[in-house]
This record gives sequence, C-alpha cells and structure tokens, in this order.
Amino acid sequence: MPLAIGVDIGGTKVAGGVVDDQGRVLDTARRATPGNDVGQTQAVIVEVVSELAGRHPVSAVGIGAAGWIANDRATVLFSPHLAWRDEPLRDALAGAIGVPVLVENDANAAAWAEYRFGAARGARVAVMVTLGTGIGGGLVLDGALYRGAYGVGCEYGHMSVVPDGRRCACGNRGCWEMYASGTALARDARELAAVSPVGAHRLMELAGGEPDRLTGQLVTQAAREGDPAAGEIYTAMGRWLGRGLADLAAVLDPTVFVIGGGVSEAGDLLLAPARQAFGETLTGRGYRPAAEVVLAELGPQAGLVGAADLARAPAAPP
Repeated sequence: MPLAIGVDIGGTKVAGGVVDDQGRVLDTARRATPGNDVGQTQAVIVEVVSELAGRHPVSAVGIGAAGWIANDRATVLFSPHLAWRDEPLRDALAGAIGVPVLVENDANAAAWAEYRFGAARGARVAVMVTLGTGIGGGLVLDGALYRGAYGVGCEYGHMSVVPDGRRCACGNRGCWEMYASGTALARDARELAAVSPVGAHRLMELAGGEPDRLTGQLVTQAAREGDPAAGEIYTAMGRWLGRGLADLAAVLDPTVFVIGGGVSEAGDLLLAPARQAFGETLTGRGYRPAAEVVLAELGPQAGLVGAADLARAPAAPP
C-alpha cells in the first residue's frame, strides 16, 4: 500500500497527514503557521513531515500551499496571506525532506481530493470553492485538474464583485473573499458590535466583551445556538456566496459546486441562503440545468488528501 504525506498550509495552520491510495488518512500532525516568516514556515513544514515520516514509510510528499503556484509545481509565485513571493518552495524543502516533493495550490489539492474520493466523484466538471481565511478555488475538467496557462487559474476569491469595494490582501478592492470568508464573518461581527452592542449581545459574550476577539468560529457558534444577529450575518454571507457561484456558472457551466473550508462547517446556515441566491441570479435560470451546490465530504483534510494523492501519482497534466 503506497503511502504519501500531504501537507495543507493555510493562513493559520500547517496540517499534515499520511494518506493511502484510497484517500484514507492514517496519521496526522499539526502546527501553527508563522505566516510572516518564510524560513520559519518552511521549518514548521519540515517538522510536520519529519514527525509523520518517522512513524510511516512514505514515498512522496505533496504540499498544498495557499497561494499561486507556477506550472513547475515547485514555486509559490505569490501568497496573499503568507510571506511567499516567488519562493522556490520545493527546492527549499527537498533536501530536508529526502523524498520527492510536489507543490500545489491548496484549493486545487482539495478539489482533486473531492473529485477522487469525495462529493465530486465522477463529475464531468467539478468546481471547488473553499471558504477559509479567504476563498480558494479548484476545477477538475474531464478527470484532469485545470491550472491555467501559468498555473494560477481558478483564483475565484479575487473576482471583483463590488467595484471599488473593500480592500483585499491581494492589493485590489471588492474581491469576492472580502464578502464571503472567515475574514468577512469576523469583520461583519465586529462592525455589528460597534454599531449595535445590544444586537450583538451574544457575540460579545462569546468574545469576552472584546470586539477585537470576535472570530468566524464564534459567529458560527452563535448562529448554531440560534442567535439572530449571527444568523443574519450568515444569511448575508450565504447570499454573497450564491451570487458568486452564479457568476462562475455563467463561465464554467459545472456539474457540481463543492463548498469546503472551515466556514462550510456551518452547513445549511450558509448553504440555504447560498442556494437561494444562486437560483435567483443564475443566468438563464429556468431554461438550463443548474449545478448542484453541495458540502465537501472530506472536511478539513481535503487539501492534504489531494496533495498526497497528486504527489504519489500525478494524475493531471500541469
């Protein structure tokens, strides 16, 4: 049974897992991401891989990185939420890791995992949208991972949905991820607390009375408890999500949208308004087949599962 290690690097965590050829995660390790320091981030990756490789015989390592990955699957061209700029990540890690290393965009890796083992199995055109610190995207077309001409395709989170809107970490304004992401959840909760402390009473309780401590996770907790303010924030974000999916459908005409990432753990609190907005704004609605909008099946491990599978036997052309 060939084993590979997948490592998912996000804005807040480095998560690694030993994965078999059926997509099963046999062992895991996790560390916080020192996102503002390239050397420390790479050291943490090596630490996670070394821990897992010390317990299992592995043949390859796949790195799912939050950023734009060149077609060499070795270089991180840019990462809005990490310190990488034209970073030769594969070469920096290969000597310390000791087995073949492949670098892939984290959302691409998650899309591949859901296509191979999860909610998009067998789909002709599968679109993955991951909602975390920002929005990541992946696309599988006829069984091949689509990466674009230069390796930086499917960055859906940086579609402009509000001209001259909120400033994004990428340098532009009005990007989709500024309205539908964990960052957006936390920002909207803080804005509500500043304007209406009474309306945000439960959110402020969870944050210990400090608006700056409000996070997307706390908004999710309050919404699940039935808090009206948190529910309203989720409804607004779900509608932003659905409208963005409709825009993507106009271009890609997918079989299925798979929604993953930490924010998707809210389930129908997010998907119900998203599906409604998607149906209301889909081009040609009522006269065309509409893609399904479903939750990812592999949860937070999708990125590392996909990275490991791609590293073991790259199945899609660059």
